[in-house]
Amino acid sequence: MLLSNLSDQELVKEYINGDNFSFEILLHRHKNRVFAFIMSKIKNKDISEDIFQDTYVKVVNSLQKGKYNEEGKFLPWVMRISHNLVIDHFRKQKKMHMIRSNSDFDIFDVIKDNEINIDEKLIKDQVYYDLKSLIELLPTDQKEVLKMRYFEELSFKKIAQTIDVSINTALGRMRYALINLRGLSKKHHVDLHI
Repeated sequence: MLLSNLSDQELVKEYINGDNFSFEILLHRHKNRVFAFIMSKIKNKDISEDIFQDTYVKVVNSLQKGKYNEEGKFLPWVMRISHNLVIDHFRKQKKMHMIRSNSDFDIFDVIKDNEINIDEKLIKDQVYYDLKSLIELLPTDQKEVLKMRYFEELSFKKIAQTIDVSINTALGRMRYALINLRGLSKKHHVDLHI
């Protein structure tokens, strides 16, 4: 039986068993679709080619480490890997500046909502989710001030009155909350870039 007549799943098994030509058939079978997907998002041929290569390096590494277990779903798996690499690319392009020296810093003013595309929305949603998870790890007093400031949009004067502390204490807690968020993002390997 010709290798080219085998299903994706059969070719994956052949490749895992040491037949490198099986992978070449898989690559040839799906390369146009995967590359077209990446190109449709990136809109730059050179960068798309880099991401395409990175996708297949990741695929090969995963297959060799036995991390592929999706019966008969090879192409969707490869597309998901390429999609994640596209998102990584966009994250690297737009850095989120988490700390500014003034008290008017808005942790969510990172994205300009005009002409936001689907990829940016996915990234924005992931960053918001990651950020909210990190906020839950802050000490209670810092978390309380941060939530009042950014989710309830209270002034520092109102926050100070609500929790019965001085304005300087409220500002200090906010400052430490932002510093701790940066540290937590590194400690937990959470990428807060968009």
